[in-house]
Amino acid sequence: MSNSTRKKSETPEGVRLNKYIAQAGIASRRRADQLIAYGKVRINGKVVRELGTLVMPGDTVDVSGTPIKPVDETVYLVMHKPTGVMTTMRDPQGRRTIVELLPKKMPRVVPVGRLDYDTAGVLLMTNDGELANKLLHPRYGVDKTYRATISGRLTPEDVQALHDGVALKTYKAASAKVRVVSVRSGYSVVDITIHEGRNRQVRDMFEALGHPVQTLVRMRFGPISLGDLGVGRTRAVTPKELAALKRVGES
Repeated sequence: MSNSTRKKSETPEGVRLNKYIAQAGIASRRRADQLIAYGKVRINGKVVRELGTLVMPGDTVDVSGTPIKPVDETVYLVMHKPTGVMTTMRDPQGRRTIVELLPKKMPRVVPVGRLDYDTAGVLLMTNDGELANKLLHPRYGVDKTYRATISGRLTPEDVQALHDGVALKTYKAASAKVRVVSVRSGYSVVDITIHEGRNRQVRDMFEALGHPVQTLVRMRFGPISLGDLGVGRTRAVTPKELAALKRVGES
């Protein structure tokens, strides 16, 4: 089939190539367009550079030589990740990973973002690569709320610094929302909401202000709340939550 025949409006039989790549979890549609333009994508062994090309039933697609295929069944799970567990599918050092906590006999899913080894809380798992790529893109700035137990107590100046954005060693963190939950002798419990997702960001922000984090739990990822989900347990994303997640990715 020629490219001129392929390049037409998407039909139930044909799927646009960038969408096909995104649904396979390889890249966002925008990044997929770049891969196509760079000549990294082949259909049935032939390089395709035209944006808007359709993938038809029976076609084989590969990106940089690796065959790809969209998932047959989309799965969306919420996990309450415990501390002491790696947010990876395997660990060279033999440490416990989130794979051990997933239900048996289910399609392969991957985490949307990561939680540190010592951080617990909400972790979204899915095989919907297109949605995952959108939720992780800085453009959408998905809110993430953490409950941190920190040393000492925040001063008004500390709170203002968090609102303004804390200067860290290699970058300045964006503005955060802060709520002091409780203050005890020698420590405080604080809820902090950020929309970035840099490695160890919350810990680094409090550390920079002289309040090292003792424990950290992510309570919310966008519209997904931890609720009463037990540590190490998983549950299905509700239809209402899924609709809200997709709205985030469309905003």
